[in-house]
Amino acid sequence: MDKVRSGDELYEHLGKMSKENSVSQIYVPGKGKFAIVLQEEESPSILEEVESDPNLRQMIADSLESYREGTSMTTEEFLTSISPTDFKK
Repeated sequence: MDKVRSGDELYEHLGKMSKENSVSQIYVPGKGKFAIVLQEEESPSILEEVESDPNLRQMIADSLESYREGTSMTTEEFLTSISPTDFKK
């Protein structure tokens, strides 16, 4: 059990926690013992990200339109269209 005497020490202690090291106990002088459980934030779904970001929403709409019109390029087509000289400075 670590003894935490300042906010900086607590912040450092929290920074060492991870998915594998998700439960910890600390002692704060004058306050007592604390158990800390790290619950990692869940990643938002693609739908949630699209709904919250107008630029992403527009980019996906543009991409779908290009796909429907047949003006888009597949990954394979893109990879065959580039060469090492495209990356030279």
